Amino acid sequence: MDTPPPRELDDGVLRSAVAETWGLPVDEVRYVPKGAGSYHWVAMAAGTPSCFLTVDDLDIKPWIADRRDAAFQGLATAYGAAWALEHRAGISFVVAPLRSRSGSVALRLSPRYSLAVFPFVEGTPGTWGDPIDPPARDALIRQLARLHGALAPAELGLSRRPYAVPERRALMEALDELQNIWEAGPLSEPARHALAAHAGHVTAWLAELDALAGLLRQTDVDPVLTHGEPHPGNLIHTDAGLRLVDWDTVALARPERDLWMLDDGSPGCLRLFEELTGHTVSEPAVKFYRLAWTLSDIASFVDMFRSPHQGTAWLGRKFAGFQRLLAGEPSAPYSRP
Repeated sequence: MDTPPPRELDDGVLRSAVAETWGLPVDEVRYVPKGAGSYHWVAMAAGTPSCFLTVDDLDIKPWIADRRDAAFQGLATAYGAAWALEHRAGISFVVAPLRSRSGSVALRLSPRYSLAVFPFVEGTPGTWGDPIDPPARDALIRQLARLHGALAPAELGLSRRPYAVPERRALMEALDELQNIWEAGPLSEPARHALAAHAGHVTAWLAELDALAGLLRQTDVDPVLTHGEPHPGNLIHTDAGLRLVDWDTVALARPERDLWMLDDGSPGCLRLFEELTGHTVSEPAVKFYRLAWTLSDIASFVDMFRSPHQGTAWLGRKFAGFQRLLAGEPSAPYSRP
């Protein structure tokens, strides 16, 4: 998370969990304010980074489930799939969690939070909107082609991602309540006015998404194993090549669930993927996943501003992003180099 962690996630709790469950020595943990939906720390041993800790908030994993127990089970399944990809399928660009002494990949810290421990990867992490040069782009496309060709072991229990926006219900509720005052925090009313001014656009985008989903169901293809968010913020540039993190979104889906992020609109930008896999990239599928991402972001912002909050610089930046999306600015994970 870009925000400070909850008080219950104090350093002592994390150090004890890592030592007792994973058997790893930890002298201190250093918070890393990065990402969304999870909290991160670097664990230190003898002054050297030893592993990377991720605490997931089970209340905000709508793409997995809307109940905590189901979210934890789905999260463990996703992390287990990542472990299998790295250690059974030998896909080295996967940064999978470490197994605990009992063989698990996640620990329930409390009803709301769970912990996963990852190897510390030396390299340069990316940020959403970073450019990607042609060699790195080709390398990522080759990695995705290999990922999509991997067979997911049946026992992992991965499900197919439906053609839907997980946060749609909350967004529709917000649209239905635009006539009522939103009082959760300082940005609640500005968010209501912003959404009201663009409610027609949002409704039209939802209708467009439904039409695209109908088309994709009629022209369906066999699903492949997808990461779901191969954007620059989930990449680490290392001396050995790219590494891909944050596997809580792994699911079976069309290849375009990953590919839309690398589609910059230039002719032939995904030709290498087609040559490697024999899959013809579907323009309607690319459009669907791009629009679904935008609507998911809008819904998440709406929920954020309708929930209790304080006025902070971080929330101010989020509100600016919310306004840009409502104004029709397309999601562009990678900028032009």
